[in-house]
Amino acid sequence: MTIKQIQDEIVDEFSMFDDWMQRYEYIIELGKSLPLIDEQYKIEENIIKGCQSKVWVHGVEQDGKIVFTADSDAILTKGIIAILIRAFSNQSPKDILDANTDFIDEIGLKEHLSPTRANGLVSMIKQIKMYALAFQAKQ
Repeated sequence: MTIKQIQDEIVDEFSMFDDWMQRYEYIIELGKSLPLIDEQYKIEENIIKGCQSKVWVHGVEQDGKIVFTADSDAILTKGIIAILIRAFSNQSPKDILDANTDFIDEIGLKEHLSPTRANGLVSMIKQIKMYALAFQAKQ
């Protein structure tokens, strides 16, 4: 699936919920299904700067695509990174760099987060794009 198709799927899933409490619960559920980062990657250099909670993101290249794993010490944040990982993992660096993140606004995520969490979300996206940039430079 393309990044856009995955993002559209996520938007559809969120549109099924009537209120934000249900959406928060869904985000927390998504966090529970997150492919866990290996303990060896829970290091300072993989921590997302600008998040109020700890979020680790690690990417490796496999067959020209970047595979991300992540974890967080906060359940909501873990769900947010799970959404991003779902959209951007197993995609080529070019596709990740070219992808827009409008789907975040479409599901209303940014406007329902505290300012520090919203900043953390932006930092997570930035980190994922930085991985893509680094891997693209190696190709």
